[in-house]
Formats: sequence, structure tokens, C-alpha cells
Amino acid sequence: MFRRHIGNSSACDEAHLNPNGSLIELSKVTKTYESAAGPFTALKDIDISVSEGEFVAVVGKSGSGKSTLLNVITGIDNISSGEVCVASTAVHTLSQEQLAMWRGKNIGVVFQFFQLLPTLTVAENVMMPMYFCRTYPVRERRERALSLLEKVGIPEQANKLPANLSGGQQQRAAIARALANDPPILVADEPTGNLDSQTSEDVLRSFAELAAEGKTVVMVTHERDLNHYFTKTIMLADGAIVAGGAAKTEVAHNG
Repeated sequence: MFRRHIGNSSACDEAHLNPNGSLIELSKVTKTYESAAGPFTALKDIDISVSEGEFVAVVGKSGSGKSTLLNVITGIDNISSGEVCVASTAVHTLSQEQLAMWRGKNIGVVFQFFQLLPTLTVAENVMMPMYFCRTYPVRERRERALSLLEKVGIPEQANKLPANLSGGQQQRAAIARALANDPPILVADEPTGNLDSQTSEDVLRSFAELAAEGKTVVMVTHERDLNHYFTKTIMLADGAIVAGGAAKTEVAHNG
């Protein structure tokens, strides 16, 4: 794992030194994009603290900064200022090459539109992250993929192409793929956006079970009717946190 210290009292130093510290810590994070119309600030002075095993919902209107927040947690977007500490790593200090390797081992990503490779079987899709990061011996990868498909309830779909699965089954396959390298953190951007209400609840239940087992899950969602699954809700408006966030300001908790 790559890690560089910035200053004498960074969020990453504090989280690393505190055995009960947060797994995800954002401190004074601002993200500004440059556009033809001028600068646009998507995130403003964000403080967030997320502990191991939490299932966090990120909510807010379109354009509130939800997806940008996930992107800075995963290192997909560079921040303009502040600090991003995830799994004791100062994410904002890593090079693109370091980020790719760090992300592959520490973050599992689940997308709204599944993003399964159409020419590979479901099992082969789940195996892909293992090939990229070389986290498991070649002879163990298929067995692990089958085990993960069993975990998410679709072992019988292993040898099918994604097009032959229902939307809910494809999303479960995507969750299995996100778990391939056993990352401590899962992030999901509207993973139930294309699913019916019953399938949405099934998928959220799967995430809640993973959190109960110790995974940390951060999800952008509009599923307000299912908020009993979440341990914390962070609400964004115009790029700023209006509820939830760092422990010292947390106001929304659904235990």
C-alpha cells in the first residue's frame, strides 16, 4: 500500500494512529471543476467520517455533488483542496499508477448500469479484478468467483452471459465482482436505479448483510423508503453537507 504524509497532523495520520479511527475520513475537501462558463464548485468544505461496518446512504437532489463525493473517495477525481484518507492511505497524494493498484485492492465499485463485460460469462466477469491485481493464484480464481456468486444468491448463473440475466441478477453479479479482491470498502452509485421495488430491497438487503459482516458500504441512493437498512445518512445540497458527515456533526443515524 502506498502512503505519504502531508503536514504534521493530517486526517490520515490521526486515523492511522487511532485504532478506533475512521476507515474513511474527508477533511475540508473542496472540488472545483473548470468549464467554459467558468469554475464550478461541486463540493464545498466537506468533512466526513465513516467507520468500519457502516452502511452509509448519500442523498440529495440531482447536481448536489453525490457522485463527485464518491469519485473523490475512490480517487477517480482529484480534489482541489483538503485531505482524503481512506484505509489509512492519503488518497489525494497518490499517482495515477498508484491509485489504480490501491483502488483495485481497497475499493469495490458497483454501478447503476452494472458494467458487466458482455462477452464474458458471469464467473469470468467476477474473476477480472483478480487478474488485474493478481490477488489470488490463478488456480483459485474461478473457485473464489463461484463462492462469491453463491454468496449473492446466483450460483446457477455462473456460466451464462450477462445478457441472459435479469436486471437484479446482473446487479448481484456486479456486487460479486466488487467483492472479488475482498476490499474493505464498497461504493455504489444508484445501484437500484434500474430495478423494481422488490429487487431494490433485495439488493439493499445484500449490502446490509455485507456491512454486518464488516464491510463498509457507501451508496448514493434515492431509496428513502428503505432507509432502515442504513446506519448513517449523509445529505448533500449544492455541494455542501446539510445532514450527517463527520461524527462531530452527525445528525442522521438510523441504527
